[in-house]
Amino acid sequence: MQEKGFRQVIKALPSLASMEQTRGLLRTFFKQWGGLNTLRIILSTGRKAGHLTALRSLLSFRLENLVPHLLVSLWEVFGDREALISGARRSTYADMKARIMRLANGLQSLGLRPRDRCAELLYNGNEFFEAFFACSLIGCPMPFLNWHMGREDLVHAINATQAKALILSSEFVPEVLAIRDLIPTVKHYIVTGDIPLEGMIPYEALLGQSSGDMPDVHFIVALNPYTGGTTGTPKNVNYFDSIGYAFSDLATPPDVPLVEYLRFLFLQFSFMYYFGGTEISDPVTKNMRCLIPGPLYHAGTIAAWVPFILLGGTGVIMKKFDPLEFLRLIEAERINWVFVVPAMLEKVLSLPDDARQRYDLSTMHTLICAAAPATPELKKATNEFFRACGSRKNVFTEFYGSSETAVATVLLPQDYEENPVRYESVGKMRCAQTRIYDKNAGCWCAPGKDGQVMTRSLTTLNLNYVGSSEQAGRAFQIIDGLAWFDDGLMGHMDEDGFLYLTGRNKEMIITGGVNIFPNEIEAAIKRHARVLDVAVIRYPDRELGEVPAAIVQPKDGQTLSSGEIIDFCRQQSLQGFKIPRYVEIVESLPRHIDGKMRKKDIEDRYWAGIERRG
Repeated sequence: MQEKGFRQVIKALPSLASMEQTRGLLRTFFKQWGGLNTLRIILSTGRKAGHLTALRSLLSFRLENLVPHLLVSLWEVFGDREALISGARRSTYADMKARIMRLANGLQSLGLRPRDRCAELLYNGNEFFEAFFACSLIGCPMPFLNWHMGREDLVHAINATQAKALILSSEFVPEVLAIRDLIPTVKHYIVTGDIPLEGMIPYEALLGQSSGDMPDVHFIVALNPYTGGTTGTPKNVNYFDSIGYAFSDLATPPDVPLVEYLRFLFLQFSFMYYFGGTEISDPVTKNMRCLIPGPLYHAGTIAAWVPFILLGGTGVIMKKFDPLEFLRLIEAERINWVFVVPAMLEKVLSLPDDARQRYDLSTMHTLICAAAPATPELKKATNEFFRACGSRKNVFTEFYGSSETAVATVLLPQDYEENPVRYESVGKMRCAQTRIYDKNAGCWCAPGKDGQVMTRSLTTLNLNYVGSSEQAGRAFQIIDGLAWFDDGLMGHMDEDGFLYLTGRNKEMIITGGVNIFPNEIEAAIKRHARVLDVAVIRYPDRELGEVPAAIVQPKDGQTLSSGEIIDFCRQQSLQGFKIPRYVEIVESLPRHIDGKMRKKDIEDRYWAGIERRG
């Protein structure tokens, strides 16, 4: 990393210190680490890096010399504290550190070098985090492969990143063997579990034969997720340049002044403060205890495990989401922080009363929801449920963001308690710059007027898609001399800066020249007491081109009819052109556990052989 403008930063310190996000984030670290442990971590980091080197690193902002030692110091200071709980396996920070060092040395012994990619195809478990930290220490970005992908998408995802190694769960071996000849860049296959396979390296054997010393460090932030791929092939999003700029000499500097980068850095990670970082304290361990029910490959799930990564939290991992096990773990492990998607909450609230009300959920402080639209009714029902099960406060929080923008807006309990209309929003601008733009008029929208949702955030400063023919630059628009990212969403803001999403451009239905966004229709149908899930899609029509159609999944054991859904939509005061022209009742919809609905898969059934826009 090139030398930073020290004088420039010193001059900007007052403005950075004046930000609520900066002060709140620093208070969060101090609260979660504790005063004495903070001192221990700082002293240990200085000792490992060399006190003079550490001082020079701070003055020149070459933090790549400090961050690896800071992480190791944190693991050592919290050595006896539980780091990860996965099923019956409970690992302390000391346990985790030992395995990370061995894996890092093992990967280097296989010939992996800085910027080589080491992909993972892992079920949720300790190995994911061991691989993430090991890859970070040795400078290898780690593509997060989605184990829901079909073979064609999996081949594309691996080849796009030119991964040199692949760490995979043993359950995925048959799938990988079937595509092995199609992914020629992968030279090393490292398999968890005890099944010996010719040409593949057992994960535990690699750790067992490797050194536990500090590896040859070339630090990089190994975060390397993919977009959801709901409207096309998933794209690999480069986080290690944007987030990692301050921490790695391998990162490409973004084309912005250092001061602006630091401002966005504090804005982005301040979500830990806004979601309760200065308040949460387990009565036994004094830290955050995070439940991780969603797939670790999903970018949104990062919000579930950042407190474990940075704050000395304890991460409780679910291999796969199950609503009853979700509730049991909250009680048994005293969970106070969790990230979910709306589909998970709907499954929890659909449990029989005697099942879902048997657990004590009083420890819950922050339930973060994102990745898909949550209706106001779902938000209110979630709060009512957790309060009925012991929570002393409203727990529902939310953020709007994407794989490209990370966290942008934040919705907190005090927001909707102050004004219930805000239940309909996705929060206030707190972690990024978000504004509404009228592309036709070429100007920013006034409060209340719909337009394109435009964002500038830490992760958009140096955004690119690795190995993709689609260039991230196409999604940027230069406005007033600055590059704003267009995520394809429509919405408006109120006078207080709260964002209300209207819909997604790619999902917009144009009926006889009239624009219809599915969100409003879906929200109306979800109010039906017997509806579990719904997708409103474009449906072919000879006269109008396309019309709205509703594909509806009833709750378990319930029945519905098409006519009943149409009548219910009329009762919800939907305008006539928004009433679905076609309704199909299905047993299930193709929504991933990460909350993403694959609408293209649904639409393809009805548009076979018919030309359509988009």
